[in-house]
Amino acid sequence: QVQLVESGGGLVQAGGSLRLSCAASGRTFSRYNLGWFRQAPGKEREFVSAVSGSTGRTYYVDDVKGRFIISRDNAKNTVYLQMNSLKPEDTAVYYCAADDNIFLTTISDDYDYWGQGTQVTVSS
Repeated sequence: QVQLVESGGGLVQAGGSLRLSCAASGRTFSRYNLGWFRQAPGKEREFVSAVSGSTGRTYYVDDVKGRFIISRDNAKNTVYLQMNSLKPEDTAVYYCAADDNIFLTTISDDYDYWGQGTQVTVSS
């Protein structure tokens, strides 16, 4: 069982930066793939970024490439999402998720554990 708790959301002006954190419980954190998803009002949850537990490989949705950076600190059981050059369309509730599949996935249904979400609001 893995419990995830996000933090770091808030209100920021367009062009600004935020760093989201997701702290996880569990002694086998390092083996899990970790993902960030977001859900804007009236829209479906969408994939943002993920990092593999086995290889450290990272993956990003095209819209955030070059602006967001995912990283993990296995010693601290924490995954981060550094968000730069934020745009109003990045406004959403951001969720972190974990799964122990062999392959890194961008599909939300493949993730077994979810945090409660943290609100990110980007003003224009």
